[in-house]
Amino acid sequence: MSTAEERPKLINAEPLANKQIKLFYENGEVKVFSVKEWIEKYPIFAHLKDEENFRNLKVRSPYVAFDEKTDFSPEVLYDKSEMFYA
Repeated sequence: MSTAEERPKLINAEPLANKQIKLFYENGEVKVFSVKEWIEKYPIFAHLKDEENFRNLKVRSPYVAFDEKTDFSPEVLYDKSEMFYA
């Protein structure tokens, strides 16, 4: 698990197909985070099954938020995502 000092700052995020989020970091890293398992495991994320709710994401650095109650922490986003290669 990365520490706050090791994690680059999240500067942007875009919703992708298959309930994935493309994450852009200030150091140039681009990663992809899958929300699918979170939707299946945790009831608080169930409303993200709806495409409109999922696409409503916002970067509230260092978090990615969908509404006032639903967000992902910087640790989860960075540590549980995969590098994106175009």
